[in-house]
Amino acid sequence: MIEQVIEIVKKASKEIIKIYQRENFDIENKDDNSPVTKADLIANKIIIEGLNKISEYPVVTEETPIEYGIRKNWKFFWLVDPLDGTKDFIAKNDDFTINIALIENKKPILGVVYIPVTNDVYYASKDKGAFKNGIKIYNNSCRKNLIGGDSNFHSTQMTRYFFEKNNIQNIKRFGSSIKICKLANGEIDVYPRLNGTKEWDTAASHIIANEAGCKLIDIETNKELVYNKKSIKNNFFIASRNNLEYKI
Repeated sequence: MIEQVIEIVKKASKEIIKIYQRENFDIENKDDNSPVTKADLIANKIIIEGLNKISEYPVVTEETPIEYGIRKNWKFFWLVDPLDGTKDFIAKNDDFTINIALIENKKPILGVVYIPVTNDVYYASKDKGAFKNGIKIYNNSCRKNLIGGDSNFHSTQMTRYFFEKNNIQNIKRFGSSIKICKLANGEIDVYPRLNGTKEWDTAASHIIANEAGCKLIDIETNKELVYNKKSIKNNFFIASRNNLEYKI
């Protein structure tokens, strides 16, 4: 099934890139004041149609959320961000992705993250490893001079304090779910996300990270992030390699 999902994201990516390469495109604001473009909406349509062809599982996306009363007892469902990093898309810094995850009993069991500008694809399924462009990846770093990951647009004072507290001076910035994929690939060691994200922002890269020797720990529960909660919002979390201890 993962090969079919990759084909779906490639199809959506082609349409996203057509819009991205224009000099101007329309930008609107959703109810939560986050931006949305025509690329988000076209990709959303392509992905929903594609997933409906390969499975009977319901689909939840950033552009088409489902009320908790309807989804609360679902065992399986697709969780999708058709264009993760819309601010990066608008800024034309190339750091945006397409995220598709399959959730089983509140945990991601399959994930695909596609970067339209570079055509890089990260993917994983439970107990089968994580891959980038067909090559297996794993973060087995033991470096002491830690490399931190931070957001292009969503860094906070709490994030900077985390880096100071853990003596992390080498900081690399990326947009969207690329940060967690870079963690899975061993390019960074830790990514503190100490402001708001939604479940569709993290689910696909979460399973990729888990299969590559990494963890996404909810700082309120001290456990891995879970999905299909009443609130689609994630708590703040720390993504890191499994063998890393840190101070919060």
